[in-house]
Amino acid sequence: MGFRNIGLPQTMGKNKVYIFFYDLLSVLKAIIMLRRGDKLVLQYPVKKYFSFICFMAHLKGAKTMALIHDLGSFRRKKLTVRKEIHRLSHADFVIASNDRMKSWLENHGLTTQMGALGLFDYRSPSTPQSYQHTIGQPYHIVYAGSLAMRKNAFFLQTPPYVKGFELHIYGDGDRMPALKREKNFIFHGFQPADRFITSVGGDFGLVWDGDSLDGCTGSFGEYLKVNSPHKVSFYLRAGLPVIIWKEAALAPFIEQEGIGITISSIRELPQRLANISADDFSLMRQRVCRVARQLSQGTFFQKAIEEALRNME
Repeated sequence: MGFRNIGLPQTMGKNKVYIFFYDLLSVLKAIIMLRRGDKLVLQYPVKKYFSFICFMAHLKGAKTMALIHDLGSFRRKKLTVRKEIHRLSHADFVIASNDRMKSWLENHGLTTQMGALGLFDYRSPSTPQSYQHTIGQPYHIVYAGSLAMRKNAFFLQTPPYVKGFELHIYGDGDRMPALKREKNFIFHGFQPADRFITSVGGDFGLVWDGDSLDGCTGSFGEYLKVNSPHKVSFYLRAGLPVIIWKEAALAPFIEQEGIGITISSIRELPQRLANISADDFSLMRQRVCRVARQLSQGTFFQKAIEEALRNME
């Protein structure tokens, strides 16, 4: 789209002092490179430098747009809502993760021009394998991610309701050893993302957090009401329709596009799955393939940036 990196190349390291000065140097280089009329895209949060970068960009006659990945007032509680709204207000245009987050920001006082991304794109050269579900056989429901009590305690209540399907866990399950003794829980261990996309054999990807079967609870559940989890894009990119909580911010999108099912409780799953016909499931997979191509091409991000550019003009 004609954009380029004006900071230093991204780097990773364990030396905090080195990383601090490297980041600072990257920010200063970016500011020096800015020219009047430029449009600067910022990945939000940029932690301590966000307001400073926006201020300096405006001083030099440039405009800024911020793509929200996480809200600190939700995710880690490092900011109050008031402080986060104030920080975001320094941008000329804000791209919220989805329409629900956009409404939440507006309701909490953000008056900056805004758009909504929808889904995070997933740029990968990997191609999902051709997988065919056999009607009459148990569905394979995939959960990708290491299990932990603070996030996945609901799994401990799940065994009585695992009927007509198997749960395939891609990640470390050592923190919940009891689940490894359950016959319908199959553990595959950790897999790199690109290999997962090409090799996963499953029918659905599950997005669920908290300690309850009847809704996503706690801070994870509250965040799911406004956030677009990267895991949704990951599943779709791997060719998996999504099973997600009905109150999640992305639930309306999943329903409208016909790329999965939304549920209020894990207890509903056996009946919901039993009601899916072979034709319904085939059509769902076709729609997932269409969205997966869009994710691979960066379609959602491009549309959001184009809207931001139109509005800033």
